[in-house]
Amino acid sequence: METRRRSLVKAVIWNVIGLTVMALVGYVATGSLTTGGAMALVNSAIGFTTYLVYERAWANVTWGRHV
Repeated sequence: METRRRSLVKAVIWNVIGLTVMALVGYVATGSLTTGGAMALVNSAIGFTTYLVYERAWANVTWGRHV
């Protein structure tokens, strides 16, 4: 089973990657660093929360695991 700390670290790293990509996409789409950054922050907050919940839920599923 995965520890909560490991799930959190994975989620933070994934979130930083997503934040960077979304900021670039937002900037390219709008031409505004402020708007692109705001889009990225909102997306990251939602993505971070859902990813963390998703990872913790799957940590409790034994299907497909070989122990």
